[in-house]
Amino acid sequence: MKNDYISEIHKKDRLVLHPYEDTNTRGTYNRKLITKSDNIYLYDENGTEYIDGPGGMWCNNIGHGNKEIGEAVKKQLEKLEYCSPFSESTEISAELASVLSELSPGDLNTVFFTTDGSTANDTALRFIMFYNNMLGRPNKKHIITRNKAYHGSTYLTGSITGKDREKNNFDFEKDFIHHLSAPLEYRRKDNQTVEEFCDDLVKEFENKILELGSENVAAFIAEPIMASGGCIVPPEGYLKKIWEICKKNDVLFISDEVVTGFGRIGHFFASEKVFGIKPDIITCAKGITSGYMPLGAVLFSDKLLNDLKNDSALFFHGYTYSGHPACCAAALKNIEIIKRDKILEHVQNIEPYFHQQLKKLYDLPIVGDIRGKGLMAGIECVINKDSKEALVLDKAIGSRIDEESLKLGLIIRPLYHICVLSPALIISKNQIDTLVDKLYLAIKNTITQLEVEGLWKG
Repeated sequence: MKNDYISEIHKKDRLVLHPYEDTNTRGTYNRKLITKSDNIYLYDENGTEYIDGPGGMWCNNIGHGNKEIGEAVKKQLEKLEYCSPFSESTEISAELASVLSELSPGDLNTVFFTTDGSTANDTALRFIMFYNNMLGRPNKKHIITRNKAYHGSTYLTGSITGKDREKNNFDFEKDFIHHLSAPLEYRRKDNQTVEEFCDDLVKEFENKILELGSENVAAFIAEPIMASGGCIVPPEGYLKKIWEICKKNDVLFISDEVVTGFGRIGHFFASEKVFGIKPDIITCAKGITSGYMPLGAVLFSDKLLNDLKNDSALFFHGYTYSGHPACCAAALKNIEIIKRDKILEHVQNIEPYFHQQLKKLYDLPIVGDIRGKGLMAGIECVINKDSKEALVLDKAIGSRIDEESLKLGLIIRPLYHICVLSPALIISKNQIDTLVDKLYLAIKNTITQLEVEGLWKG
C-alpha cells in the first residue's frame, strides 16, 4: 500500500475509540493495520505476516480467509437480508436452531439468538429473573459467579465478571451478585493437594448457598475453562460436583461456552463431553461463526420452558439483529465445515502435541505455569518459580512479550503477566513448532531487555 494512503487510514482510525483503549494515549500512536488474512495468518499494511496466536478473540476456529462462508453470506444477502425477528421468522434461523438443538447436550432445545457473547449471557440472566418472577419466587435472584471470570461487557454481565482491573472506574450491581474463588490450581495453598483444593472450592460454594438460603439463589454461572481470566482449567471433578449441588438446591447452572464451544477443546460443546454436566442453560458465540459474522445464542432446557407453560406472560426481551439471516448463514456453513473437514477430530489429535511443545517454555526462568486444554493455553510469568510471585513491572510483562513477539511475526494475547494462545483449530504441527519457537525467543528477548533496564535479575 502507498504510504500516503496508509497515513490517511491511520488518521481516520484515530476517530475510533477502540475496546480497552487508554484514553490518555489514544490518538498518539498508529495501531497495526491488518489488511488481509489467510489460514492462521494475518498480514499488515506492509505485507508482513503474523501468526494469529489468539485466533482473533478466541473465535477464529476454522481459519482465516475461508471463501465458502463468504459465498454463503453473499447468497443469503441476495435472497433475504433482514426481517424483524420480533414478528417474522426465516428459514435460515430456524434451520440453525434445529442444528444447535441436535448438537447440544441433554434437553437444551430452545434457542434464543443474540448478537454476541455478552448479550447471550445477559439474556440468560434476564431470563432467570423473568423465570423466577413467573413462578412466584421474586426473592430467588442471587447469582453466584467467580473471581477471574469474564462473562461480558453489558452492565449485568460486567457485574458478574470477576476480573478486578476490568471493573476500574465503572459502576456495577453488587446486591445480588457473589464472587467465589477461581479454580486456579497453580495458586492453591502450599502443600495442598489438588483434591483438597477442589474440595475447598466445592465447600465454599455449598457454604455460600447456605449463607444466602437456597430459596434465594437463582443460578451459578461458569465458563468450563476460564478464558480471559488466564486460561484456567478447573480441577478434575470440580464442575460436576458444583453441578450436582446446583441440582440438589434448585439452583440453575449456566455454562458459558462462548469460548469453549464449537471445537476449541475438541467438541461442539464441552459441558457434557469433557466435564460430564448437562447445564440448564448454555450460552455461546465466537466460534459459532468462527468470527466471520457477529452472532450469539442461548440454549434453554425443555424443563425451563415447560415450567412457564401455564403462565401467560410475554418475555419482553430481544435484539434488532437476533437471528440475522446473514449471520445464521455463516454459522450453518461454519458448522458444516467443522463436520466435513473433521476439525473436532483434528483438535483432539493435535492437542497433546500442542501442549507438549509449549512445555519447552518452562526452560525460561520467568515461566511459572503453562496451562490449558484443547487449543487454548495460558503462560503465566513469575519473578520466582518457587514463590510464584507474579511478574508485574512498570509495564505489564505480557505486553512486553507481545511487543517482542510482533517483531518475530507472532501475535499473542497479553493478559498482564499471562500470555494467552488460542490459534485457529486447523493449525498444523509445523505451525505449532514455529509458534512455540517464536514465543520462546520473544520471552527470552524480553528477559534480556529487562536485565539491561535493571528491572529483573535472574
